[in-house]
Amino acid sequence: MAAVRLIQRQLGPGASRERADATDADSISRPLLSFLSQRAVAAEVGHNPPPFPRIGRVSTLRERWKRQSDFVADVLRFGLWSSHYPAAHQSEIADAKDEVIRGPDPVRGLHRLCYWDMTSLLATPMFRLGLIAAAEAEGDPLIGEAISGRHRENSPLWKAFYEEVLRSRGLRIRSGITLDDCEILLAAIADGLALRALADPAAPIIDHTRRRCLLGTAVLALIAGCLEPADQADGIALEYAARAVIGASPANPVRERA
Repeated sequence: MAAVRLIQRQLGPGASRERADATDADSISRPLLSFLSQRAVAAEVGHNPPPFPRIGRVSTLRERWKRQSDFVADVLRFGLWSSHYPAAHQSEIADAKDEVIRGPDPVRGLHRLCYWDMTSLLATPMFRLGLIAAAEAEGDPLIGEAISGRHRENSPLWKAFYEEVLRSRGLRIRSGITLDDCEILLAAIADGLALRALADPAAPIIDHTRRRCLLGTAVLALIAGCLEPADQADGIALEYAARAVIGASPANPVRERA
């Protein structure tokens, strides 16, 4: 609880940042994550509401977490377990998902779903912590594994939705790209757009008036370029489809279907 409050206060939304304690060893070894030092967390425990413990000691924390990496990794895992990422809350927008799968205007449903996903990411303190932790992850297998766990937990939820859309709409993925590729691309685009929106609020990432965002545009572009009717006898591979648009065609554009 104390760590979550520190994350909320330091990373936002509505962040109110404090200077780290320069004498804390954790602040020196992990400067980007210094606000989660064991000394800072121990001090924050004193603000716990009843009936939670209100006495925090660095020695107690060190008995459980020998290094800050261990603690940060557990905080990241808690963020996944307690469902702080949008993928775990897809039931909140079940009507938009249903519109995509079987409704009369799936494009409208996609825009609604993408707007919800983007605004949910930006309102999620754990997403912001993940961005900072990613910068610390190289060379630290504990933090790297915790971040990988986020993707392992979220990816199947989105892939199941994508598979249902393909089935219901009679579509398939072009040769040259897989469903896993599409899931990774869309997750990376969502994270990247959210990062740009945080760093550059003036960038036209989200249109709150129309309740749309550039993630929706990216999804439509992927659909237009990477999908084709499932009942089409011969499919056209992704690279050929791109070459056809650009104006250069290879000798064998058609993919054979079993």
